[in-house]
Amino acid sequence: MKWLMLVTLVALSECAIIRVPLVKKKSLRKNLMEHGLLDDFLKKHSPNPASKYFPQEATMMATEPLENYMDMEYFGTIGIGTPPQEFTVIFDTGSSNLWVPSVYCSSPACSNHNRFNPQQSSTYKGTSQSVSIAYGTGSMTGILGYDTIQVGGISDTNQIFGLSKTEPGSFLYYAPFDGILGLAYPQISSSGATPVFDNMWNQGLVSQDLFSVYLSRNDQSGSVVMFGGIDSSYFTGNLNWVPVSVEGYWQITVDSVTMNGQAIACSQGCQAIVDTGTSLLSGPSDAIANIQSYIGARQDSNGQMAISCSAIRNLPDIVFTINGIQYPLPPSAYILQSQEGCVSGFQGMNIPTASGELWILGDVFIHQYFTVFDRANNQVGLAPVA
Repeated sequence: MKWLMLVTLVALSECAIIRVPLVKKKSLRKNLMEHGLLDDFLKKHSPNPASKYFPQEATMMATEPLENYMDMEYFGTIGIGTPPQEFTVIFDTGSSNLWVPSVYCSSPACSNHNRFNPQQSSTYKGTSQSVSIAYGTGSMTGILGYDTIQVGGISDTNQIFGLSKTEPGSFLYYAPFDGILGLAYPQISSSGATPVFDNMWNQGLVSQDLFSVYLSRNDQSGSVVMFGGIDSSYFTGNLNWVPVSVEGYWQITVDSVTMNGQAIACSQGCQAIVDTGTSLLSGPSDAIANIQSYIGARQDSNGQMAISCSAIRNLPDIVFTINGIQYPLPPSAYILQSQEGCVSGFQGMNIPTASGELWILGDVFIHQYFTVFDRANNQVGLAPVA
């Protein structure tokens, strides 16, 4: 009888994992490139991923530069309202708000994306509260409302979210996503809005206070974000747990960054943010410039660091040591291959001097390591992907 009860509990636990498939689409950078708009965009804007994590605006205004999403390729689908209206979103562990375009928005970017219509939802509740998220290219302004969010087959009721009224820049017309679903801590949520995962947990919709991410090596399918559980079939060995050093972003401490056994950065330890909303692996400009030089990457006309595809066979691993465990990135991970050629997966960023050395472990890193974001214990779990 005890064994039967145990099997039943395990089955219930497995069923409680909410899975949202992630699909790979053409990035905003590639769309702008194909339409001949990338050069003009890069002349007007100098992308700096660091500005996402060091907002200069007032407390009620979160800074979230859209340049950070230029290379994003992984997206999932959610539904909002009753009956559900469908939206493609970035599941972003580097922000905390959910927002989508709405019928109140007349910006060019909204005209080319799905827009939420409150009048078509029987469960929508409006508010008079505004929300404003500043971007490097303008700002998303809108209002906050409450409705049911369909995520991976479950209904997250009474979820607060932003309905955009204005969106930055006509270049967003070419963005492959409608909105953003933030998965960071509520401490950094604009307007104090409760994040989606917090609302899920508070309603008892998931069995564990954690979620996990797997990014497939397959170009088209297999990637998934899992709410409320861990599927060990996606990784090898055991999960290694790393304490969150600051509860806001998913921030951890890195011991060192080495190549061929020699420290190339972070020799005295540094901070890193594990961010599904950043495609590349970002670090201090000087350190990244040295790495680009060593691996032979050179900036091309599209603002990317081009590199010979043959370098994959000859270059060494770059090793991140985290909480005493080594996490090597082979050249096949940090050199990104496509039909157009190969580019470096590293990106420099200008960090405020007082903030110390900071790295952003984006999708280039998460591709190699199954990642668990454990809110219950304020820790990040990492294990090599299967």
